[in-house]
Amino acid sequence: MLKSDLNRFDGATRREFMLHTAKTALGVTLLPVGSQLAKAAATEKVGGGKAKHVIYLYMQGGMSHIDTFDPKTGDTKGFADPIKTTGDFQLGGYMEKLAKQGNKLSIIRSMSSKTGVHDQGNYLMHTGYEPRGTIVHPSMGAWASHFMGRATKTLPDSVTVNAGYNHPGAGFFPPALSPIPITNPEVGLQNIKPTAPDNLFKKRVELMNEFDANFRKKFKSHEVKAYTEFYDETLSLMKSEDLKAFDLKSESQETRAKYGMSSFGQGCLLARRLVQAGVRFIEVQTGGWDMHNYVDEAMKKTGAAMDSTFAALIEDLESHGLLKDTLVVLGSEFGRTPRINENSGRDHYPKVYSTVFAGGGVKGGFVYGASDKDGVEVADKQVTPQDFLSTIGYAMGLPIDEVVMSPSNRPFTVGDKGKAITELFA
Repeated sequence: MLKSDLNRFDGATRREFMLHTAKTALGVTLLPVGSQLAKAAATEKVGGGKAKHVIYLYMQGGMSHIDTFDPKTGDTKGFADPIKTTGDFQLGGYMEKLAKQGNKLSIIRSMSSKTGVHDQGNYLMHTGYEPRGTIVHPSMGAWASHFMGRATKTLPDSVTVNAGYNHPGAGFFPPALSPIPITNPEVGLQNIKPTAPDNLFKKRVELMNEFDANFRKKFKSHEVKAYTEFYDETLSLMKSEDLKAFDLKSESQETRAKYGMSSFGQGCLLARRLVQAGVRFIEVQTGGWDMHNYVDEAMKKTGAAMDSTFAALIEDLESHGLLKDTLVVLGSEFGRTPRINENSGRDHYPKVYSTVFAGGGVKGGFVYGASDKDGVEVADKQVTPQDFLSTIGYAMGLPIDEVVMSPSNRPFTVGDKGKAITELFA
């Protein structure tokens, strides 16, 4: 391939070309996470938080604020009575285990969005921007990699668990800043071992280097350098002991059971292991929150599972000495209607909803903002998705006001000029 041919590829095309070539020549299908296709510039921390890592728990479908983190006692009260916590607030009656962790939680009860549609709300809560057909905006893990550079020598900077393939990923940043997707936490990182025997694999690498030597010597461009580093970093990753972080089998059955054996529970356990290994940003998704029918039954299943897993994650991070440096965030694309519908469920409701922060330098036992007495309107200190994401960026020490130009020469910032909620931080 000529240098001119490689230059005509955009980032995604170059990635696909390298991936195909690696699969053909070496029998591996994982793009190395640190490829110099994207040379991130490390920056000093400028935010007020202490978060070296972030675990983003995303409740896909629209979490009911009244049944979880903003309970009411009047006409809109849920089926379960509010319960006291170790913080100076109440939680929904299904949050029994998180109630015991209340002194570690900071809750925003005044979130408000303009969209009540799942896809648009999901995109907004990941990027801070409304979806546009002409551009894809970066998610938070990609922003962190862009500003702060590599977090580890071999492992990815960011990972998504159970997120599917509609995640915005690196957006307009180079593909090397994309999170590595884990579709099944029980399986972990797939397709990282060569399919060829060791001796044949070694011969293929040697033959590939022999063929490429003259080309690399003649064309000393960034694209060719990226091509070379692709293989070097793939080989490094394949031999790394750090890959053990993705293997849940080394955890005790007691620990695994405490998190819950669902994909969400095991995904959160994997997140703790990845934090231990140095991964900067991990998102774990779980569905089941689109509760148009029989919200009580749904909350006893989905809500109780979230309660148990979230509480286990906080306890486990603290027991490993990781909570002070790890920001755990829980969010959803919107809330659900305060009043129960004719199907004993709740419908989409973006006007007011809740998000939760823990660890990473935030205050414990703290509530920011408020909805009115029925959970229908924001009553105090409205917070937008842009503010929410800017707060995460602030906690990580990102320069949230710094303008970054996209390849199309358009200006963007972390969280689309949102205001960080600094009051959350101790």
